[in-house]
Amino acid sequence: MSTVSKRSLSSPRELTRVSDRASFLYLERCTVHRDDNAITATDADGITHIPSATIGTLLLGPGTRVTHQAMALLGESGAAVVWVGEHGVRYYAGGRSLTRSSGLLEAQATAWANRRTRLEVARAMYRLRFPDEDPSGRTRDDLLRMEGRRLKQCYRREAARAGVPWKRRDYHRDDFTAADAPNQGVTAAAQCMYGVAHAVVAALGCSPGLGFVHSGHERSFVLDIADLYKTEIAIPAAFDAAAQGEDDVPTRTRRALRDRINKTRLLERCANDIKKLLRYEEAETATDTDRVRLQSDGGRQLDSGRNYGDEPIW
Repeated sequence: MSTVSKRSLSSPRELTRVSDRASFLYLERCTVHRDDNAITATDADGITHIPSATIGTLLLGPGTRVTHQAMALLGESGAAVVWVGEHGVRYYAGGRSLTRSSGLLEAQATAWANRRTRLEVARAMYRLRFPDEDPSGRTRDDLLRMEGRRLKQCYRREAARAGVPWKRRDYHRDDFTAADAPNQGVTAAAQCMYGVAHAVVAALGCSPGLGFVHSGHERSFVLDIADLYKTEIAIPAAFDAAAQGEDDVPTRTRRALRDRINKTRLLERCANDIKKLLRYEEAETATDTDRVRLQSDGGRQLDSGRNYGDEPIW
């Protein structure tokens, strides 16, 4: 007998903090269902139970089927759910905010609505990524050009470190396998980083569409946040995976990236950086029920260019 209708919705206090969740979980060729407070993945090898509140982003690859009950549980738990196509070149997501407060959303909208403060946040984002350069006085177009130069330098540096041949960033929208191994790795890493960033943005109650560097896209702010860590975390993981051979690069990239995300406690950093960028302080008047702390105070280690389209062009 189904117990879905008998369970009340979890309160924010009952939900696991985003910084304490696994960064992402990739599933393919299985059926995703629900068993009490866990989702289940059923394939030829049997049934695997996964507590829903421990997932930041669930990546559903080719051959997956998901039930309505599973989606209801994942939505209640605040997990971002991403359907990815073959080799992870398509992205669709959703989730429930872990907070009932609109404080961060209001801070984001206030900063975004004013041209001066929007540019200030964009400059602050650039300082986080490249602390050795001073973006003061730079326009948004200047920042984008500076970013392009730094990305090219990063690709060359990581290629030399990993011993991987590199020509240029080459992405084929309709044919993932047409790209070489490092380009496949960079694309796979981008999709995972977008999923992680989207999970944190949704958990904090921010708007994915109100970006400060990117604009005009439904996930502009998600792209902004993911970009903060791509030269430090995503691109090195992609080149490490490519250095191991040309076969199964996306899978190796996801594994290497997951290890780096957990080691650097990226979800916690993401939440803290968003608050700092938006100059947000939780209102002292918030009730205990509505206040959601996303910082990890337990110190627990977990085990487990521009883009205006659906795919990355890092």
